[in-house]
Amino acid sequence: MEPSEYQTMFSVEERHWWYVGMQEISTALLRRFYPQPATRQILDAGCGTGAALRYLEPFGQVTGLDYSDLALAFCRRRQLNRLCQGTVRALPFGDGRFDLVTSFDVLYHRAVGGYPDALAEFNRVLKPGGRLFLRLPAYNWLRGHHDQVIHTERRFTAGELCRALRQTGFLPEKLTYANTLLFPLALAKRLAERARPPQGAASDITPNPAWQDNLLARMLRAEARWLTRGSLPAGLTVIAIGKKQETTSAQ
Repeated sequence: MEPSEYQTMFSVEERHWWYVGMQEISTALLRRFYPQPATRQILDAGCGTGAALRYLEPFGQVTGLDYSDLALAFCRRRQLNRLCQGTVRALPFGDGRFDLVTSFDVLYHRAVGGYPDALAEFNRVLKPGGRLFLRLPAYNWLRGHHDQVIHTERRFTAGELCRALRQTGFLPEKLTYANTLLFPLALAKRLAERARPPQGAASDITPNPAWQDNLLARMLRAEARWLTRGSLPAGLTVIAIGKKQETTSAQ
């Protein structure tokens, strides 16, 4: 992504409605699978500026990995030190090291390249029975100006992720869309952009008035409560949780 996006992310992640709402949804789903504290080894693959490392801490000991020097520098400004530089397609860890791998809004980037290679790497570094938690932007037909700025290579569907998980040794346990309530507004925005393309390199992530962030985050908080019990059929985000299948020895 554009280097300026890291500074933008770092400056708004703790209050912007999208980041706050995605944290609510992600932690709600994690508590469903991990209701009790435990000493788990967690890898956040593509940790960016480190906000997710903070909210993953209640679930275990978290290591952040990113290929960007700039992203890791922002992590250190958050006083985070379990960090590693590397690419998701060639993780610098041994086999079976982690209980949980998270990758939030990473595999769609142009710099990732072939995302099935990354899924295979996530499987390799997970212990048998370990889980992968993916969160990604949905639907290629929703591509817009923001995707250009952040170097989007692809957007995903739940069906595509389900097939990719199975092909790389995972048993899908949760597949759902999210950011559903705001879907009509986003669609209207994308259609308006096509009629009159924006100028410049500004992304959708900008500071908002506090009332706006609070209102929109409240909508995503409502989705978080629903997603612990069911799934949503469409949305701006697709979420997949898969379990590494345990191999059985031949009889």
